[in-house]
Amino acid sequence: MTAPSVREKRRETRRPAAGAVRVSFSNPQPLEIHGRLLDLSASGFRMAHGCTSLVAGQVVQFTHVEAAGWAQVMWNRIVEDRVETGFLVVER
Repeated sequence: MTAPSVREKRRETRRPAAGAVRVSFSNPQPLEIHGRLLDLSASGFRMAHGCTSLVAGQVVQFTHVEAAGWAQVMWNRIVEDRVETGFLVVER
């Protein structure tokens, strides 16, 4: 028996990326998270970091090697010893 095929649901192609990422927000105190860029698409990015304070729906200020602006947290997942977070860019 073969495994069912999984259909790709992404609207945009992701491409691998590397470099530093910084996100900041107030919750209620100002907090800055430094991480590593994993991939990019036309409207978002994914980063690896060590902070569990980000929540889906939260809007943060960001900067990485290719862009800066504001992004919304779309999802988080724990992978081994790190957190991965996907962001939708809402303003560049």
